[in-house]
Amino acid sequence: MAAAAWPIERHGSWDSFAAKAAHWVADAAANNAELLVFPEYGSMELTALLPHGGDLHESLRELQELFPLYRDLWEGLAARSGVVIVAPSFPVAESGTYLNQAWVFASGGRCTHQSKLHMTRFEDELWGISAGRGLQILDFGVAKAAVAICYDVEFPAQVRALTAAGADLILVPSCTDTDAGFTRVSVSARARAIENQCFVVQSTTVGEAPWSPAVDINIGAAGAYCPADRGFPSDGILAQGAMNEPGWVYADLDFEALDAVRAAGQVLNLRDYRDQDYGTPATADLRRNP
Repeated sequence: MAAAAWPIERHGSWDSFAAKAAHWVADAAANNAELLVFPEYGSMELTALLPHGGDLHESLRELQELFPLYRDLWEGLAARSGVVIVAPSFPVAESGTYLNQAWVFASGGRCTHQSKLHMTRFEDELWGISAGRGLQILDFGVAKAAVAICYDVEFPAQVRALTAAGADLILVPSCTDTDAGFTRVSVSARARAIENQCFVVQSTTVGEAPWSPAVDINIGAAGAYCPADRGFPSDGILAQGAMNEPGWVYADLDFEALDAVRAAGQVLNLRDYRDQDYGTPATADLRRNP
């Protein structure tokens, strides 16, 4: 697989954006990647092409005119390259609101999407992006995957529901604008890999775009994470790029090794999880002067 640290750049035309996308896909395919993961809100580069691209709210409305081109672009790249692509997420108008959707394209014109379920304060209070509903499992044949967009991976119950439904791999398109934000997402991704004995792959935006109030600052590093157990790196990191450095991060995902650690690891997190009511914690009064 290949996870992108995607630089947010200003384009003067649709063809410029399409050429960038084609170059990145060709590069990953040439390096034998079969699954390509692009970041959250990477599509916001396109606001540079809009009459009101610098307007946080008006740009959402104008972006919808480009959505058919966006779908055709990534669908065509997946078909021509013979790879599966998690395209940069796009704020899609639906039922009178906007949903942050990660679209997944495979060969033969097959595609689906996963909406983000948990909104950050910026999305909810300032931007007007709404929470989606529902989860999907992506069956690739050799393994099953699911998408948890950025903030979503910080919620253990959501990822637990996905692994309980058979997901071996969690794909995390992300967009963070501070070191703390990147830490929250990346550390959560590593924790979910340990808790669920699964692979977690994170893609991120990098660079600055002062012309875009939505993605003006982008901080992070792409990475691939795994259980910290037998047969895997002791720190649970399969691969991780340098901070804020554009490019692909590659990793081989060994699902047989994952099955082995789930069956006979030093710990058996997936098996030992209990969805139970722990009751109300008792309080032991240890104050010096109660």
